[in-house]
Amino acid sequence: AQREVVPDRFGVKITLSAVDADPGASRKRVQANAANVLVAFKQQHALADSVQATTLSIQPEQRYEDNKQVFEGTRVQRTLSADFGSLDHVRGLLGKLSTSEELQVSGISPRYSGEAAARAELKRQAAEQTRISAQALAKAYGVRLGGLYTISEVAPDFAYGIQAGSWPSSGTQVIAEPRGSDIVTVSGSRAQSAAESLEAGNLTLSENVYAVFLIAQ
Repeated sequence: AQREVVPDRFGVKITLSAVDADPGASRKRVQANAANVLVAFKQQHALADSVQATTLSIQPEQRYEDNKQVFEGTRVQRTLSADFGSLDHVRGLLGKLSTSEELQVSGISPRYSGEAAARAELKRQAAEQTRISAQALAKAYGVRLGGLYTISEVAPDFAYGIQAGSWPSSGTQVIAEPRGSDIVTVSGSRAQSAAESLEAGNLTLSENVYAVFLIAQ
C-alpha cells in the first residue's frame, strides 16, 4: 500500500569546517560561524526543539605531495541542523547564508509530520490487500483459503530456493518525487540564487506486508 503526501517539514543541515595550523583559530572560526547560523535559524522561525548541534570534531588535515603525506593543519568541524514549517522560511535562511569552504549547506530533507499515523493506516491497508489477493489466487486454482500461516513486513526466503521480492529490511520506504528541486546545491558567495528554485515535491510513503495463507483441505 502506498500514499502520496505533501511534505510540511523541511530539515536543513549546515556543515561548518575550518583548517588552520593553530587549532584554536580553527575552533574560533567554526564557533563564530555556528553563532551566525543559530541566529539565522531563530530569525527564520526554526521549529521549537528541532535545532541540533553536533560536538566539535577535531582531527589532523593532510594532503599527498610526491606520494608523501604533508601536514596542513588541524580541521575542526561541526554540523548544525533544524526543521522549518515552510519553504518560505527555508528560502529566507538560504538567502541569509554566505556559503564558503567553511560554511556549506549539506542538504535539505522534506518530511511529513503525520507520517507515523499514515504508515499505520498503510500497514492495515496492505494487510487487507494480502487476503484479497490470496482469495483471488485461490479461486483461480479452484481451492479455498484456510488460516493465516504467517505475516511479516519482510519477504521470506523459502527453504526450497524460491525467494520473494526484495523490499527494504525495515518494511518501509520513502520516495521523493519532486516537482522542482528537493536538494539544493549552493555555490558562490551567496545562497540567494539557488534558493529561488527551491520547490516542494510529493513524498510517496510505502508499506509492504507479506502473508502466507494455508490452503483448506
